[in-house]
Amino acid sequence: MKNTAPYRIKTITEGHRLIGLDMPKHPLISLVDVSQFKDHADVHAVIFDFYAISIKRGCDNLLYGQQKYDFDEGLMAFMSPGQLLRGEEGGRPAGLRGWMLFFHPDLLWNTPLAKKIKQYDFFGYASNEALFLSEKEELIINDIIEKIRQEYDSNIDGFSQGIIVAHLETLLSYAERFYNRQFITRKKASHQLLDEMEEVLTNYFNGDDLVSRGLPSVQFLSDELNVSSSYLSSLLKSLTGQTAQQHIHEKLIEKAKEKLSTSQLTVSEIAYDLGFEHPQSFSKLFKAKTKVSPLEFRQSFN
Repeated sequence: MKNTAPYRIKTITEGHRLIGLDMPKHPLISLVDVSQFKDHADVHAVIFDFYAISIKRGCDNLLYGQQKYDFDEGLMAFMSPGQLLRGEEGGRPAGLRGWMLFFHPDLLWNTPLAKKIKQYDFFGYASNEALFLSEKEELIINDIIEKIRQEYDSNIDGFSQGIIVAHLETLLSYAERFYNRQFITRKKASHQLLDEMEEVLTNYFNGDDLVSRGLPSVQFLSDELNVSSSYLSSLLKSLTGQTAQQHIHEKLIEKAKEKLSTSQLTVSEIAYDLGFEHPQSFSKLFKAKTKVSPLEFRQSFN
């Protein structure tokens, strides 16, 4: 029987051992060929205690958001420590090729990237939100990886860490640029998601159970749309300039304006109907968004 419990891999050396590779040349970083990975039937899912970046080819007919792509582009994915990675259904695809870069958080110790890496939202994206690279983009990424490989294969000295981390930061900056390109160029999938989000929010605020359910959260929205919250916020920020939370607030204010202008409910009653526990919180948010208080907005219709 296949073990469904995730297998925690605490060190890069342990990761090498699990996938049947020789010991890494450095305990804090490793660059490996994915075609050399060995399947383990008893390992259904793993959790790394380190970062992983990969480019894979031979992954046909993959799901991206709600849309399938049946061409073989370079597929780039990012994982941060503590994330769950599930194995391919039916095992590793026969034609899978590419590379995987592992690096431990300790590699970044005492460098600017140690803090900056937490700003890259794509480390929190789900597997179906990977980055599809054009041929030109893949060449750029592979060129950076080759520089890391050369440094990794050289004798480790006092300069090695700084050089490798500098290349890593360059790689992550390009990845951020390419993700922004992907949000824009894959307009069909991106705008379909925006339309679905608008529908989810409209239905939520038109419901009769806001009192018991409270205000919708970003996590609720991402669950309804089947995307990760970090991916949703990044996509919205790129396409609209607003975060998911700001979109929720916009829809909330829109509904509040409707109630203030078409009903005789008090401000407190409207706040309660919209899921606020305290009317003061509603009034504060309304004024922050519209520059007028709920009462001032209502009076403008008289």
